[in-house]
Amino acid sequence: MLLTLTILCFFYNGVHGTASLEIDMKLKALNKPAMKTIKSEDGDIIYCVDIYKQPAFDHPALRNHKLQMKPSMELGSRETNSPNDGSSKLVTSQIWTQSGQCPVGTIPIRRVSREDISRTSSPSSFGRKPPHIYNTLEKAHQHKANTNSTAGKKHNPRPKNRSEAMFFAVGSNYLGAQTNINVWNPSGVQKSDYSSAQMWLLAGDQSEMSEVIEAGWMVNPRVFGDNRTRFFAYWTKDAYRKTGCINLLCSGFVQTSKHLALGAAIEPVSSSGHEQYYITVKIYQDLQSKNWWLASHDNVYGYWPSAIFKHLPQGATAVQWGGEVYSRNVRKKPHTKTPMGSGESPIQLFGKACYHTFIRIKDASMQPKYPMPLAEFSDENQCYTTILHKETNVSEPYLYFGGSGQSPLCR
Repeated sequence: MLLTLTILCFFYNGVHGTASLEIDMKLKALNKPAMKTIKSEDGDIIYCVDIYKQPAFDHPALRNHKLQMKPSMELGSRETNSPNDGSSKLVTSQIWTQSGQCPVGTIPIRRVSREDISRTSSPSSFGRKPPHIYNTLEKAHQHKANTNSTAGKKHNPRPKNRSEAMFFAVGSNYLGAQTNINVWNPSGVQKSDYSSAQMWLLAGDQSEMSEVIEAGWMVNPRVFGDNRTRFFAYWTKDAYRKTGCINLLCSGFVQTSKHLALGAAIEPVSSSGHEQYYITVKIYQDLQSKNWWLASHDNVYGYWPSAIFKHLPQGATAVQWGGEVYSRNVRKKPHTKTPMGSGESPIQLFGKACYHTFIRIKDASMQPKYPMPLAEFSDENQCYTTILHKETNVSEPYLYFGGSGQSPLCR
């Protein structure tokens, strides 16, 4: 009996010791030495890290990378109008900045805790989305048909753990895009799920669009440990299989701003029937460096270097605006209760539903413009869907999307 217990204890300590070592290595890679530490009122801890020692430069393709401090061009349109005659307000600051500022030469990075990594299945999967293939030909066919369709009839089946509702444009050599997204804090996001409102730019060959850069807001309890709404960015170059991550949770994205922190909570948020708040998301390619820059309103976060991609340096193949829910219980009964957007149906329109508006793309003409034509797509029309609405023929379109998740219609 004693021998058996000894063997079991040895085995247990060996397994858990290895897991603990892997977490330690991950924490060391992500939490770079801080030149200053800021404790935010919302509970986040912000490390001010030497800009040249940020996680990005651990990427093999960036070992000799020359840091680009600012884009060589203006990032998109300066239109900052909001829907409904100014009844929406732009969110331009982050909570942590009320507690301090990072010094010149550093960037703010949200500290990762051991508990954060422990919530994932493995340290290597921390901050990563599951694999997801976008088929270029399939999307192009839907685009020409300009229809709202479901996933059941496709040659490449949609992933069983992800549900999307979006508007999209498919073409070639998109050099940028932008949107205004109103910000919500959808209640009821399950602990193992996430819900996002975002914009995607995609590129790849004719079989699949494997390279994706994206940004917006999300509620992600597994990564952040709470149900707060946070700004996020993401990238992958192999359809989310082995590369890429949220924010700076792996090497790749190069941050240049000392004023903005990826993953920081967004406040205030919209409330149903009351004040509406929105963020502007811009992603544009620098034509000189071929790097893809991310900005919110007039505040530049940083860029995805062209060196980490194969197809995106030549331009994006498609742009998408909408929302996404990840859960092991999408397309299952009972369906997940995790909502998308505000949690309200798009038919509720302004003040209750989540929207994208003032969407723009930049193509070879080099002028930001509204994408035409624009198609719609929904994985689960009974759960999450889309509505394109215009008050008049000349007013700016609002791209409403979302839904409640499990309901009498979504079982």
